[in-house]
Amino acid sequence: MPDDDLVFKALADPARRLLLDLLFARDGRTLTELESEVDMSRFGVMKHLKLLEEANLVVSRKEGREKRHFLNPVPIRAVHDRWIGKFTEHQAAALLDLKTELEAKEPPS
Repeated sequence: MPDDDLVFKALADPARRLLLDLLFARDGRTLTELESEVDMSRFGVMKHLKLLEEANLVVSRKEGREKRHFLNPVPIRAVHDRWIGKFTEHQAAALLDLKTELEAKEPPS
């Protein structure tokens, strides 16, 4: 499955988006810490984390006996640049042109 498809699949589920939000708020959480923040079983959190790791949205690292999970925002940025950025570029340029035009018409103070 292409990388974009994995990212979209991972982001499609509200529980996975919540896990990403929790990691955004405080990176490097353990499974136990994440489990305590959501209304799902330990197995459910593990299942969602596995899919997030497959999409490269979460990176985990062993520290002693603990496994810590970290948010990787790069795939989200790549999706933004490919699928969102190109559609908003024209609108942003038009707003900037409008701002410049309106400021040029303002009387001097």
